[in-house]
Amino acid sequence: MSSVEELTERVRAFARERDWEQFHTPKNLAMALAGEVGELLAELQWLTPEQSAAVMADPELGPRVRAEIGDVTVYLVRLADVLGIDLVTAALDKLSEAGTRYTVEAARGRADKIKDA
Repeated sequence: MSSVEELTERVRAFARERDWEQFHTPKNLAMALAGEVGELLAELQWLTPEQSAAVMADPELGPRVRAEIGDVTVYLVRLADVLGIDLVTAALDKLSEAGTRYTVEAARGRADKIKDA
């Protein structure tokens, strides 16, 4: 599988085959997505910055983090599909907006939030 479109179709078919479309409301999917993000956070919560950067090298923790990212991705893809949002376009639009707000000159090397103009 190499594209967001292919993944979207696979997730859509998975839900359809199980008659889960009835449960896949935007609210339910957003809540499930938040839960999965929480599970991902739980895997990283008590790691040092150095440990979190090297997490995928850990033979026990790495696969768990990968699985949680998979869960997050599936729910995000499904939510976008149900809402009719093209994920790549939405991400590119957001990146463009962020580039306008966080110019290289204003944001380089800074982690603080830049106030709206």
